[in-house]
Amino acid sequence: MKKCLVTGGCGFIGSNYIRYVLEKEDHLHIVNLDKLTYAGNRHNLDGIPETFYTFVEGDICDPELVKTLFNEHQFDTIVHFAAESHVDRSIEGPAEFIQTNVFGTLNLLEQSRLHFQHLNNDNFRFLHISTDEVYGSLGDHGKFLETTPYDPSSPYSASKAGSDHLVRSWNRTFGLPTLITNCSNNYGSYQFPEKLIPLMIINCLHGKPLPVYGQGENVRDWLYVRDHCEAIHTVLTSGTVGETYNIGGNNEIRNIDVVTTICDLLNEISPSENGSSYSDLITYVKDRPGHDFRYAIDAGKIQNNLGWSPKESFETGIRKTIHWYLDNQDWWRAIQDNT
Repeated sequence: MKKCLVTGGCGFIGSNYIRYVLEKEDHLHIVNLDKLTYAGNRHNLDGIPETFYTFVEGDICDPELVKTLFNEHQFDTIVHFAAESHVDRSIEGPAEFIQTNVFGTLNLLEQSRLHFQHLNNDNFRFLHISTDEVYGSLGDHGKFLETTPYDPSSPYSASKAGSDHLVRSWNRTFGLPTLITNCSNNYGSYQFPEKLIPLMIINCLHGKPLPVYGQGENVRDWLYVRDHCEAIHTVLTSGTVGETYNIGGNNEIRNIDVVTTICDLLNEISPSENGSSYSDLITYVKDRPGHDFRYAIDAGKIQNNLGWSPKESFETGIRKTIHWYLDNQDWWRAIQDNT
């Protein structure tokens, strides 16, 4: 049975990936190393049999713990999700982002390097999950390519850029078989309620204001999380060592249009008790510092080289997402009760 270390597997994308890959792979055991910070939730993985899954609560920055896990499990694959990932929080407290995203990645790379040198396994892979935010901001035209120069704007994106550079250098200097993916904005089930889409859904259901930065003109490319998980698995099984692959949803949408779409669908699926439109709750708030105007991913490389493209449009994906949050209110209410 193959052994895979997933870091940050109790988070939004990590937990979706674990569920996805265990549906696809019969002979795989996943060890999930997660610190269980505010965004980590063990209940995201309820119901997964222990035959295929082991949870370890711990910090990727802990050298002895990571070394022990490598020695005990002899991993074939590392899929590295663990990161501090909220831009607003990185502005309020950058140091934690540098510690986890840079030093944590360094620790994983070093343990992987030592492990790989003694493993004699050409199939070993280290896959680092990153973000399109490392590329900075786009104007009205153009898209991010894998060759786009890095130009991060926030402490979060700077820390992810640093970790990308470390991963790339461990491949070039030490021969570690690494892969990097840079994805656009994800949405879907199990996303922490402070993020834009779940926040808007939940605030609608509570009749609370829907805060939109500036005039809501900022543009993001939205990627349904299960499509992202499929792309990650494709890169891991078919990608070329040392390469970077951009993963996008082909859904460039202004923030205000995301919010109004959610309002319109909820008006249809779960109308408010007073009969008013949820869009009446939209409130414009002061823009955050360094707010990148537009992100857009060119996912041509992964489509042309590996045959992957997203299955969900924003219209189909957001409808599935809204239904999930309506059907799983106990999940997000428990998070709100603990924050």
